[in-house]
Amino acid sequence: MPLGIVIRRSPGVTRWARWSWKATSVLPGAADADWREIRVEGDVTEFHAGTLPLEMHGADAEAYMHGLSAEVPCVYVVLRESDVADKPFEVLLVTASPYEAQDYADNGEDLVEKVPMPEGLVAWVRDFAMAHHEDEEFKKRRRDKKRIDKVEDGIGDERISQISDVYRSPASAKRRRLH
Repeated sequence: MPLGIVIRRSPGVTRWARWSWKATSVLPGAADADWREIRVEGDVTEFHAGTLPLEMHGADAEAYMHGLSAEVPCVYVVLRESDVADKPFEVLLVTASPYEAQDYADNGEDLVEKVPMPEGLVAWVRDFAMAHHEDEEFKKRRRDKKRIDKVEDGIGDERISQISDVYRSPASAKRRRLH
């Protein structure tokens, strides 16, 4: 499904940042756009920065279910700084998977914005996730039947002749002999 990405530019709150940029909403089914101005209120301007496809994969159904279980279901918009003056960010990705968004957030180069999903998009993602989600059956781990009362070979350092401390290092044994 194509999603238009709306980015808001507002005045910065410090003297070091002239503008503050934030992805604020998505437009399901939007046509292509390239930083088209859609609203101006005083110093605040909203742009339709671009339209990207929201791709869903059956293997990620668990991640979608996790995202939908949040108090406010969201999509994640991944932005990367651009060298072009009139297009300060390149819109890389839009995803409904919080796991995929976390991967992009971990690299430190990209800006990941959490944007609330419109109701129709929530229903669309939920239908897809429910159709592809498979509950994994809980498998209780069983204890090994290994015998622990046998003689253990290979513990410690064989260069230490004392049986009292098999984990002691050879260097500490040499020091004791010298003193």
